[in-house]
Amino acid sequence: MSQVLILADFAGDKCTKTTAELATAGARVGSVTAVVLAAPGTGAALAALVKHGPISNVLVVESADFAAHGVAAAADAISQIVAQKSPSALLVASHAFGKEVAGRVAVATDSGIITDAVDVAADLTATQMVFGGSTTVHSKVAKGVSVITVRPNSIEADLSDSTPAIENLSLTISDLAKLATTSSSTPPVKGGRPELTEAQIVVSGGRGTNGDFAAVESFADSLGAAVGASRAATDAGWYPHSHQVGQTGKTVSPQLYVACGISGAIQHRAGMQTSKTIAVVNKDPEAPIFDLADFGVVGDLFAVLPQATQGVIAQKS
Repeated sequence: MSQVLILADFAGDKCTKTTAELATAGARVGSVTAVVLAAPGTGAALAALVKHGPISNVLVVESADFAAHGVAAAADAISQIVAQKSPSALLVASHAFGKEVAGRVAVATDSGIITDAVDVAADLTATQMVFGGSTTVHSKVAKGVSVITVRPNSIEADLSDSTPAIENLSLTISDLAKLATTSSSTPPVKGGRPELTEAQIVVSGGRGTNGDFAAVESFADSLGAAVGASRAATDAGWYPHSHQVGQTGKTVSPQLYVACGISGAIQHRAGMQTSKTIAVVNKDPEAPIFDLADFGVVGDLFAVLPQATQGVIAQKS
């Protein structure tokens, strides 16, 4: 039976839903083994969190080098595991860290790589949305292990409980992977809202906010949603770049995406148009974003969103 490796995805001390999504895709191909990279003494606790999705085994690697040498050390460890286990595929979350790890592993193992897949079939055919989401591409890796990064929220996860066997591996990180050292780091400040790429609902604001995101944030909070922003808004300094949705920002695929005061330039569309349902609030009826919308309101967001927020709160009470 084919074996598929997935890199378990964590946010702080939480195993993210993306791990189950990767496992769900991997189970179509064969037996799924999750790899947990941990600091010394923390592997057992992290492995215990990998309990949702069709995962047969968990491989735990503990090393201080992961904190000291970052993505290079992580990629080196995974490359060694790939060499030992000879899996059919390696599936990784398609975020900045995951894509860099995947790229390094592909080079180290002389394998092909596919990034930003929105689906993976049983024969390892990956589906991608390219050219700003205007074209669907189906592709396969032709050499080595199929290294595929999968966009979070794009695959419906099997969240059933699992009790995988846990195995501890002892690996030595190569000197080449330790050429750069992280001297200090500051974890991102976490607010009360969901992580942007993990959220089931995202409410984004653009140029139409004129720098005032209060209405956008209030509506997002009423829905329990994450807040995003267009490039125009982040470039203007109205919202942090860490919240930018688009081709040069983060790619999201929530169940519901609400675009407020966003024109819908191709750069932004590339980062959100695989969302399951798209709602638009814009006072320009000719805005290109309406071409994507499942639901649209032509109106000023400062008039529409407060009413929508009140309506949501009323429904909850």
